[in-house]
Amino acid sequence: MPSLYDTQIPPVVYLSGVLMFGGGPPIVRAHNHWARDWTGLVTLSGWFFLVLGLFRMFAASLYQGGTANTNTSVFMVLEGILLVFALVKTFKAYSRDAK
Repeated sequence: MPSLYDTQIPPVVYLSGVLMFGGGPPIVRAHNHWARDWTGLVTLSGWFFLVLGLFRMFAASLYQGGTANTNTSVFMVLEGILLVFALVKTFKAYSRDAK
């Protein structure tokens, strides 16, 4: 099992929060469309980056403490779900529209 989440220190968590927050608002500003198709995933991911980035920036030690007590298989499942979302968005973005 990976030990990536076991060795994080608060400054690294803060840095990842800054990077996530840096990507969230531009996505939300440019693509704030709530639709029941794949474009809703883009909007949802922008809001996810914004909220999680803020949480990691302002509660880095709390986030680190929570992840230290969580089983690594939970992170593997969550990362698998994020990979599926990313693959769906990538496939739909580059595929030809039927219209």
